[in-house]
Amino acid sequence: MRETRLHLGEPPVVAGVGVGVHGVASRTDVFRLPELWQLHLYEYDAELVVDGTPHTIRPGRVSLVPPGVTVRYRYQGRSQHLYAHLRILATEPARTVPVVQDTGPEFPFLSALLRQAVTAVPREPERTRAELWTALWRIAQLTPATDRPAPHPAVSAALAYIEANLAAPLTVPDIARAAGVSHNHLTRLLRAATGTTVVGYLRRRRLDRAHHLLRASTLSISAVAASVGIPDLQAFNKACRRELGASPRALRGATP
Repeated sequence: MRETRLHLGEPPVVAGVGVGVHGVASRTDVFRLPELWQLHLYEYDAELVVDGTPHTIRPGRVSLVPPGVTVRYRYQGRSQHLYAHLRILATEPARTVPVVQDTGPEFPFLSALLRQAVTAVPREPERTRAELWTALWRIAQLTPATDRPAPHPAVSAALAYIEANLAAPLTVPDIARAAGVSHNHLTRLLRAATGTTVVGYLRRRRLDRAHHLLRASTLSISAVAASVGIPDLQAFNKACRRELGASPRALRGATP
């Protein structure tokens, strides 16, 4: 199996999410989840066979295996990855996605989203659901790695820092320091990689996150605003209207 059909119309139901450690007691794993999708984000090298089709696992790759499919892993040693086991309803829209693909510059985002999903499980399960829905949308929108150059390390560092600190009062100098480059150099690099400015990218990510939290979680509107770094409710309302076309209350009540 090389491709699968992923439905994105509603947030997934989360059966499990966490950090998996394999390759210690045994160098191979063979298993099947009859009713659950398997999402794995990798930081190691391994071999994976999905329903008889071989795939190469590398750091920065992601796999998305549908229910009822047998997988076989062959590890090179201790192997740790982020994972989620999900129930996904067959609601439109849907996308055809590779079972295994490179995440490229999206890796910092996806890693941050899954780690936030893991952290939120005990007290904010609906936020976990929202973070994983965001991750699925990003996976569905990945383009082949051959179509784009590898991101500059400073871009990857800056994007990871933004993703991990959306709730903080970030400034461009803060982000540039975290990336290890000057303010002007980061502006040039990020515009080349994303087509927008650092401020524009930060604003877009905050509103993307807010949109998903409003639709998929039961967090109060004020809590959503604070969690994306726009604690002023008047400013949050204006930003949602400007960037998303509706007020936070209207976005929360919209039909998926």
